[in-house]
Amino acid sequence: MIPPLSEALAERGFDILTPVQLAVAADDVVAEDLLVSAQTGSGKTVGFGLAIAPTLLGDAHKFGPAALPLALVVAPTRELAFQVMRELTWLYARTGAVVTSCVGGMDIRTERRTLERGVHIVVGTPGRLRDHIERGALDLSEIQAIVLDEADEMLDLGFREDLEFMLGQAPVERRTLMFSATVSPMIAKLAKQYQRDAKRISTLGGTDQHADISYQALRVSASDSEHAIFNLLRFHEDQSAIVFANTRAAVSHLTARLANRGLSTVSLSGELSQTERTHALQAMRDGRARVCVATDVAARGIDLPNLNLVIHADLPTNTESLLHRSGRTGRAGRKGISALIVPPKAVGKAERLLKWAKISAEWTVAPSVEDVLRKDEERLLSDPVWSEPVTDEQAAFAEKLLGLHAPDVIAAAYLRLYQSRHAAPEELRAPDSKPAAREHREFGPSRWFSLSVGRDDRAEARWLLPLLCRAGNLEKAAIGAIRVQNNETLVEIAESSAAGFLAALGPDGVLEDGVTARAASGPPSGQHSGDRPRDGARDGARKPRENRDRGFDAKPKPREAGLARSERATSPKPEGKPRAKPAYDAAPAAPRAKPAYDPDAAPAAPRAKPAYDAPPQGERKPRHKAKPAAGAEGRSAGFKSHDAKPAPRSKPKPERADPSSKPAGKTWQKPAPKPKARPAPADARDSSKRFVPPGMAKADARKPRKPGAGPRPGGRDAPRRGK
Repeated sequence: MIPPLSEALAERGFDILTPVQLAVAADDVVAEDLLVSAQTGSGKTVGFGLAIAPTLLGDAHKFGPAALPLALVVAPTRELAFQVMRELTWLYARTGAVVTSCVGGMDIRTERRTLERGVHIVVGTPGRLRDHIERGALDLSEIQAIVLDEADEMLDLGFREDLEFMLGQAPVERRTLMFSATVSPMIAKLAKQYQRDAKRISTLGGTDQHADISYQALRVSASDSEHAIFNLLRFHEDQSAIVFANTRAAVSHLTARLANRGLSTVSLSGELSQTERTHALQAMRDGRARVCVATDVAARGIDLPNLNLVIHADLPTNTESLLHRSGRTGRAGRKGISALIVPPKAVGKAERLLKWAKISAEWTVAPSVEDVLRKDEERLLSDPVWSEPVTDEQAAFAEKLLGLHAPDVIAAAYLRLYQSRHAAPEELRAPDSKPAAREHREFGPSRWFSLSVGRDDRAEARWLLPLLCRAGNLEKAAIGAIRVQNNETLVEIAESSAAGFLAALGPDGVLEDGVTARAASGPPSGQHSGDRPRDGARDGARKPRENRDRGFDAKPKPREAGLARSERATSPKPEGKPRAKPAYDAAPAAPRAKPAYDPDAAPAAPRAKPAYDAPPQGERKPRHKAKPAAGAEGRSAGFKSHDAKPAPRSKPKPERADPSSKPAGKTWQKPAPKPKARPAPADARDSSKRFVPPGMAKADARKPRKPGAGPRPGGRDAPRRGK
């Protein structure tokens, strides 16, 4: 191993290398292409840093001046790319290597200037690296080694085309190292296409998968998932944890709920900017945050120091996600716990996931309130502060306390102060328990009060209820029905709280500016206290329909003149004289006689057209029938309605033939149409059908031309303009 790298490992406390680090740094694979599969958390980043060092440095111990990059490391996510860059920076710190990153979400101009100044190792994500290559900012002509970290994840995310583009741009004589948790057929095909006789290295068979991780499946009731997560975090108060959820909305919800309970929490999801994600991870590394709620974006390659607990708030969708999520703990020989929150409906899915992943988990329940408090006492008694030396100022203050209070009082006060810094644990139901049914109870004796606002003032029960509790000094349970009327609102208040409500209002009965209250005689008309459930009285329910309790044999009300349309439709029809129906045995009516047609009769005279100076004709016949005269309804007798029929036209009717003059035995026949005259065929000798060029008279076109005559004016042979 190169001495500068050995010194860096010793400084970081790497006394013993992991199996994957020893395998990739062996002398027999120094110049080989490698296809490595190892479990997450096995030290792959330091491993491929050691593997490419002989290729980049050769026999030298330091790099020369930075110019075109010598090594390219491709990672699937931004967080993993930044982590790889940090690991390679301290590993190659004594060699003078310039390591930079090119990831999406960062300033591309800054990355371009860094590449122009010269680098030795570039770490980035596929999309941003390809962008730099296409823009000419990243030149791969001097690349000696390419590392694809988490190659299976990059193919799953759809980066195959980008990887093939970068591998095609790099020199053929290079080393290609692929690191992947599993070797799928796609990985094998990519390795066969872009690697040269790659050596296969696997460290999965020698040890159990995640031997340093203790798996727990916590059974909880359907409504206690969040409470179980909080109790589990309180039980492991002194350890950092990461909580995985499947959606961004679930991440935001859990982050808010845990932060409200006093836990220092950060979130990590794809909707955050790169700066926010970097700050969240840095807060976890610095210890400013203890809990990180994240989606699967943090499940690949993220190494958080002292991460001892992984909680699956939502079960992962497949075994790969389960292994990669759990792999955030138990790294580099450290112990860790991976806990799955399993409600009743997800028991079967959890069993299948654990079976397919070949993991043996302990089925148990979440910590109870007693378990959390007992753990708090253990942490308090084992706190290192008890063994620290006492200063003079502390001794003087302790003597003063002992002079004022007894030792047991001081100890009890210290315990209360310690417990007040932590949120109280949650009570949990049995895992198989069902939600308790909502019990209906009677409201009891009550009094009614009238508020000065109603539906016309846009009053609603949802803002009147907190107003009554706040201004009237009432508990929510002391308020019964709230009935919003048009001009007022009637409120039911328990008899035991009515006196206090009146005392809180004062003599003027003012609840708020513009809202006053006074005692009412009783509930709204037609309604009684307790005639419907108390929970449904606040929702502004409709008034009961009239005649709801009327029997089926009750007689309907008589029809009145001013009834609405809906009432008229349902009201009975008035009794009257039944309409006479036609007898079905009557003889059919005789058909109407058609006028006889006489082909020898003279044609009718045409209708005479009116002269222009003739008086105007009658109005057009209206579409509707004429209404009767309105004199009886109060209109003047001389008023002419616009619906009246116009006067008939005074035109002489043409005389028609007498139908009786039709010859006997002669039937009507349609007269034969007159034959149309066909035009005579055109004769070539007809000069009127000949083409006459523009500019030539028709008479000139008819005259025959003599032999040897010049071109006709305007003809085909006439000279054109401009020639």
